Amino acid sequence: MAEELNERSQNILEAIVEDYISSAEPVGSRAITKRHSFNLSPASVRNVMSDLEEMGFLCSPHTSAGRVPTEKGFHYYIDSLLQVRDLSKEEETRLRQNYRFQGMKMEDIMQEVGRVMSGLSNYTGLVMAPKFASTVFRQIEFVRLSHGRLLVIYVSETGLVQNKVIEGVPDLSSHELEQISNYLNHELTGLSIQDVREKIARELQTERSNYDRLQKQALSLSSTALQDEAGDLIFVSGTSLMLEQPEFSTPDQMKRIIKTLESKSTLIELLDQSQTAQGVQIFIGSQSQHVEIEGCSLVTSSFSNKKGAIGTLGVIGPVRMPYSEVIPIVDFTAQLVSRILEREAE
Repeated sequence: MAEELNERSQNILEAIVEDYISSAEPVGSRAITKRHSFNLSPASVRNVMSDLEEMGFLCSPHTSAGRVPTEKGFHYYIDSLLQVRDLSKEEETRLRQNYRFQGMKMEDIMQEVGRVMSGLSNYTGLVMAPKFASTVFRQIEFVRLSHGRLLVIYVSETGLVQNKVIEGVPDLSSHELEQISNYLNHELTGLSIQDVREKIARELQTERSNYDRLQKQALSLSSTALQDEAGDLIFVSGTSLMLEQPEFSTPDQMKRIIKTLESKSTLIELLDQSQTAQGVQIFIGSQSQHVEIEGCSLVTSSFSNKKGAIGTLGVIGPVRMPYSEVIPIVDFTAQLVSRILEREAE
């Protein structure tokens, strides 16, 4: 798409996008000539702006003399004009100091990551923990709740904890439950949940005669406990920061944004899109099937460890977002969390 615009048009489009990001106001030709050293008259700039509008890169809101970038204009800016520099060592050190993970459980780390990203970017931070099926088994425990009901506590290699209540199980003593947990922890530790499910299914089908009652009960209980996908853990921080943006200042817009950020299924679907891609991904509202995020951009990156546990983090804000500032924050944070997961998995 870069060949569609000559250098002059590119320079003026870049100036308009960056001025609009800063001000949230339509940008006029006279303002461009004052703020930027193009050596062009306002009339020449107006002509280029008119051409950009005809091509769909700009639009004129209401009767204003200024222009604002369209989504097409932002796409072009992001794909062809945006310059994202690497963080300096000093900036990396300052960013790292914002994250205090010492002694935290993995869920608390995920929450802290969202909080810090939100604070650094001034937008809403999102973190989706690694999916249950991609985690690696470390430990399982069974706690009796009442007749026929057990609480299952599953802990992954990275320290993520999933709780689930299963019903309709035989009455077992605390000692028997402890024996079952010990047996499963010995047999399954270090396997991915997918491998655990396959191993249990094979063992249950084998029906070997040397399995005693408790071993059979252990396989049956673990099959039930790990059968269904546990709910995705997603953490949202800084929702109020979205409501401070002028794009979302009307009651209807506020209601739409709050509903979107409260809809875990929508956020999970959006974050899922970046899990198969490398590096930072940028999604502009119309790219997704979700009308609710119209006028928003999502900057994301996945994080993982060598054992395959993959999660996603990112920042959601208005399309008018300072991408050159937000992208390094998201990228560095994803690398930092990946290193934490690696250490936890060792």
